[in-house]
Amino acid sequence: MQAGTMLKQKPAAQPHGLYAELMAHAAGLPSDEIFAQMISSQTQGIGALPPCLGLEEKDFSALLTTHFPGVQLVVRCSAEDDDQRAPERDDVLALLLEHRAHRNVSEEWMAEIVTNACMANDHLWQDLGLWSREYLSRLMKQNFPALAAKNVHNMKWKKFIYKQLCEKEDIRICRAPSCEVCADYQNCFGPEE
Repeated sequence: MQAGTMLKQKPAAQPHGLYAELMAHAAGLPSDEIFAQMISSQTQGIGALPPCLGLEEKDFSALLTTHFPGVQLVVRCSAEDDDQRAPERDDVLALLLEHRAHRNVSEEWMAEIVTNACMANDHLWQDLGLWSREYLSRLMKQNFPALAAKNVHNMKWKKFIYKQLCEKEDIRICRAPSCEVCADYQNCFGPEE
């Protein structure tokens, strides 16, 4: 390999039977492909989402009916654990719902799913089981356009969401007057591989 040449990272998941089946039944809605990636990845054990993407069984069933009519998928949703991060979870969910596009109920499901993934420890696109950060950016722009529009410097999404929560509460945790001069700049804006 020549100096300066980098290998491109493979997506977190590759298309497989379930993804293809979901897309064959896709309703043609904007988030079909994103939901298909998340469901497909979760069933392969990729990402941090629990069964049913963390939705209640009735909501997951409605998501399937809405986005993939005719698909037959049996998934047992797990009971919710006692979440010690409930206040934080509620804040993230409220922020996302406050900025939803108000086009359809899928945005509410997406807010729940993204919130669940925010409670995990990896990059948000990886925790969601998406194949690249570009899909996460598309998800944010489609479902939470006002919030996505605020990310003008392309900050990593999970950090950006938490930064928005801090600003909303007037909490200033950054040591620098602006991100551009912060010693941790790469942690917030660097590549997500």
